[in-house]
Amino acid sequence: MRDYKWLHEYCLNRFGSAAALEARLPQPKSDAELRELSDDRYLSLIALRVFRAGLKHSLVDAKWPAFEQAFFGFDPQKVVLMGAEHLERLMQDARLIRHLGKLKSVPRNAQFVLDVQKEKGRFGALIADWPVTDIVGLWKYLAKHGNQLGGLSAPRFLRMVGKDTFIPTDDMVAALKAQDIIDKAPTSLKDLALVQAAFNEWHAQSGRPLCQLSVMLAHTVNH
Repeated sequence: MRDYKWLHEYCLNRFGSAAALEARLPQPKSDAELRELSDDRYLSLIALRVFRAGLKHSLVDAKWPAFEQAFFGFDPQKVVLMGAEHLERLMQDARLIRHLGKLKSVPRNAQFVLDVQKEKGRFGALIADWPVTDIVGLWKYLAKHGNQLGGLSAPRFLRMVGKDTFIPTDDMVAALKAQDIIDKAPTSLKDLALVQAAFNEWHAQSGRPLCQLSVMLAHTVNH
């Protein structure tokens, strides 16, 4: 694999200046910000990610105020009590996206949030304290204990809340293949470990957060 110096120089040449490059790069939130975000906001963002999957994001986002109302502001203590009959009633609400499987995921993820809250005091502690050098471990934890958070949903949710993570988009996977780090989309534990190790090396060389390295790497793919 190529080193960070090559990656930085490639991106500088592509965008023309350091300022133009920096303007394109995301900035993760601090551990303190992640820890302080309330549990209802985490649950709302988990649900938003689940409903966005496979749908046009702008469509889902436009309906989200109605979801906030229908799900009691995503208060996990209230949402967890929503049973089958309540969800069936929501299936008749034209303001919402009426997908029963996704609607069912909301109280299930409310239980997940409450379980973490019981163990760590607040959901944000789990997110803030997880080391980015094993961010794929957090993906796996979210997929295992949450509902409908497999595939790219866990890393996309983390990017939404501001946790530093890379996301194996098609462009990023193509770039990783070009550098002979992997030969297919990283779904196995082995391939995920190889990608994590590569990002850890670039992070050590540059001091840049994973999310910035992820975006820079994706831009090395020619369109």
